[in-house]
Amino acid sequence: MTSKTGAQALWGALAGEGVDTCFANPGTTELDLVRALETHDEIRCVVGLQENVCTGGADGYGRMLGRPAATLLHLGPGFANGIANLHNARRAHTPIVNIIGDHTSWHLPYDAPLTSDIESLARSVSGWVRRIESAEDSAVAGVEAVRRSFGNGGQGTSIIFPADFQYGEVPAAAQEVISGNAPTVVTEDYDQEQAIARLRAGRRVVFLLGGGGEHGGLGERAQRATARLCSLLGATAYAETFPSRAERGQGLPAFDRLPYFPEPARAVLDPADLVVLAGTLAPITYFGYVGHPSALVKYEQLLVIGQPGQAVAERLEKLADALGAPAYEAPSLAMPEQPDGELTPAKIAAVLARELPDRAIVSVEGGTCGYPFYAASAAARSHTTLTNTGGAIGQGLPVALGAAIACPDRQVVGLLSDGSTQYTIQTLWSLAHENLDVVVLIAANHQYAILRNELRRDGAKLGTRAEAMTSLDRPRIDWVGLAQSYGVRATRASTAHVLAEQLRQAFGRKGPALIEMAL
Repeated sequence: MTSKTGAQALWGALAGEGVDTCFANPGTTELDLVRALETHDEIRCVVGLQENVCTGGADGYGRMLGRPAATLLHLGPGFANGIANLHNARRAHTPIVNIIGDHTSWHLPYDAPLTSDIESLARSVSGWVRRIESAEDSAVAGVEAVRRSFGNGGQGTSIIFPADFQYGEVPAAAQEVISGNAPTVVTEDYDQEQAIARLRAGRRVVFLLGGGGEHGGLGERAQRATARLCSLLGATAYAETFPSRAERGQGLPAFDRLPYFPEPARAVLDPADLVVLAGTLAPITYFGYVGHPSALVKYEQLLVIGQPGQAVAERLEKLADALGAPAYEAPSLAMPEQPDGELTPAKIAAVLARELPDRAIVSVEGGTCGYPFYAASAAARSHTTLTNTGGAIGQGLPVALGAAIACPDRQVVGLLSDGSTQYTIQTLWSLAHENLDVVVLIAANHQYAILRNELRRDGAKLGTRAEAMTSLDRPRIDWVGLAQSYGVRATRASTAHVLAEQLRQAFGRKGPALIEMAL
């Protein structure tokens, strides 16, 4: 057995644990990791032009497959550029393995310009952090990072890899892969008999579902079981406000999302004497609003079936069976009529619901079209919806990238707002570079609409300066020209019929496309 470098040993360990994709934006201190990929064709490297593209891509990949992709990032500043989407991934319980280069160990004491406290940065968005202390340490760290990423229902892990240990040699005797530590397990005290008793005693019951995948609260099994329970108990059910992943479309219940603002959310929750959490946390207001409690439900009103990231489908099915709930009956939902005239958010939602291919994946970011589409999508063909779990802006486009890498046989759509998409607009280059089947829909109202809605709360007027600070129309962004400059086909639609035709054309071709939807 020949010797390997520390970088080669790390990639080998990651590949051995099933990591086959790395979203990369490397720098000088990661060049030996780049060189080492020459001997690991089993790992696909997806280049992002900005680190938040890479971390968001890894999030989308992990949400769809339930296993981690890697990121390759440059020192503390590069990692910091990607923290916003790692924050979203943490809230989504997505497994990710971050590889962060660092200066050579002997150069660190000199506090060079790019030196920073990487550990402190990493801990804020990682469930596990490890600094490699020698070339021989690299394989051990790789194995443990992957296995730890499955802990706590899914989490980010971060490896800090000094450059000299990347190119340092690992003796043949030290190359045997070590058994990694077991994932961290979330402790819980779920009791089915107690849950049955509380459900029977409940007068007004609300189910709140979160998480995705086959076993999550918004997977097909859990939604059907919840619909059975609702039928028996006269209960209602909602998805959490920003689910990491939700299965939607014909054949499934038409559960809406819990409203974002506190007034309509409280209208749903205040009358309930029992709120059942299945794969989600207790609901709180997104911000502190005067006159509204931060916790929307009191502790004693909660029944926890499972925490975020945990498998809850089987528990819901067992509850439905134990209580004698009727068999599931899929609702009969009519497809929205084809609208006409100038585009509005409701018309965009109807058009997309009508044209969406079977088994599509829709990455949603932005309130302009996100809520209208979620309502209309109950009648669409079967699909998966991914939303912005953590609220950090710039998730939608990179998550679409990652989902397309993870599921190349499925059409991906990015339903996005113009302001938030500018945070990670570089993703368009990666979509073109990889020739991915992603159709990007930009709701171009040339404003930060969500901020204007917040400013108008309680009947307040939008002041002149506030209007100027939330405006994006001087100058207006030419989305068609911008997309084309990144190598993405692009068109503009201002009416519902034109949008429908352009969607059909985009779905009928291979490769990425962008449609600017003029509002």
